[in-house]
Amino acid sequence: MSVAGVIEPALQAAETTRSAGRPTTDLTAYDLYLRACAIFLSSAKQIPEALRLLQQAIEPDPGFGPALARAAVCHFRCSVDGWSDDHEADSRNGTDLARRALKVAGDDPGILANAALALAYFGEDIGAMTALVDRALKLNPSFARGWHVSGALHYWAGLPDVAIEHCEASLRLSLRARVGTTQFIIGCAHFVTRRFDVAKQLIAFPEDPSFPDPYRYLAACYAHTGRLDQAQAIVRRLRAITRLVVPSVSELRNAGYRALYLSGLCMAAVEPA
Repeated sequence: MSVAGVIEPALQAAETTRSAGRPTTDLTAYDLYLRACAIFLSSAKQIPEALRLLQQAIEPDPGFGPALARAAVCHFRCSVDGWSDDHEADSRNGTDLARRALKVAGDDPGILANAALALAYFGEDIGAMTALVDRALKLNPSFARGWHVSGALHYWAGLPDVAIEHCEASLRLSLRARVGTTQFIIGCAHFVTRRFDVAKQLIAFPEDPSFPDPYRYLAACYAHTGRLDQAQAIVRRLRAITRLVVPSVSELRNAGYRALYLSGLCMAAVEPA
């Protein structure tokens, strides 16, 4: 299981590198998908470009399940990262793509996990989406991306300790190839349980410096520990990355955790007189 867990993300990384080196005039749908995956994991600000490539991959093959599911996740990230001009359209399109992906998913763990992640963010029942990821992990217990998604869903569901456990499993299985912002989710789980110092250590050095959420949580950490000057400095860095400083955070089903996060971020976002 451990060997398979290490090989799978490393193999995908090798495939994406190979695809990125091919001339753009010779791209199949699968090459477009691989390029999109590489862009998706390399930089949050390039996610709109990843979505464009995935749409190109889906156009000739409307049943291309992995591309459908990843495109749904791109819509979710465009919404939360602040790249979207129409959040309602992202929700509709992301939900539609994820549902289309599930229709063709069969026993593909990657499609199941990514579709569940997008649908959970867009408001589908969190328990049902967690069950989909559980199925993916039953099909492939060494699926690092699946454990990452499971960690995210358990965090959103208000189960931070389970989220940490599942994210740590993902990190153990994916030693070399990043499968998502896993360390960040662990930091979030420590944040909502008020372990602010631990959260800061995990969030302060984001896996993707262009991903806005770590700056939001870091600012909230500083605000809740009474270090407003540092919190406001973090928000100034955040504003250079995204126009969306305070997101809705509707994905957090636990009202207390949501209030803790938003109260800290709102304190940090107030500009000094």
